[in-house]
Amino acid sequence: MRDADATARRARPSGDDSDGSLSMTKRGIIEELLNRCRKFSHRESETIVNAMFDAMAEVLARGDRIEIRGFGTFGVKPRAARQGRNPKTGESVRVEAKRFPFFRPGKELRTEVNGAERRAR
Repeated sequence: MRDADATARRARPSGDDSDGSLSMTKRGIIEELLNRCRKFSHRESETIVNAMFDAMAEVLARGDRIEIRGFGTFGVKPRAARQGRNPKTGESVRVEAKRFPFFRPGKELRTEVNGAERRAR
């Protein structure tokens, strides 16, 4: 991966979570692409980011995996049908089977994140 300190200086998180930590939104990703590749217009950068997310959503909707070496794996896990309970009434409710997306970080990303935690302290 790239030099973590340089990446942290360039990355400009664009949101503020309720716990006070900053988060990067899709808009922040578009801005980061503009900062790194000045040959793209804002509209082109937005199209690229949207196309990437659309393609990822389509792959996951088919039930396939997305594997990005050094970053992680996106996948879909099945969840079996079960009996649930309505918390308000206590009545038993059937919960249908469904699939849900998940992300498993790669080794390099885990190392980068854990290194960033130590530098922040």
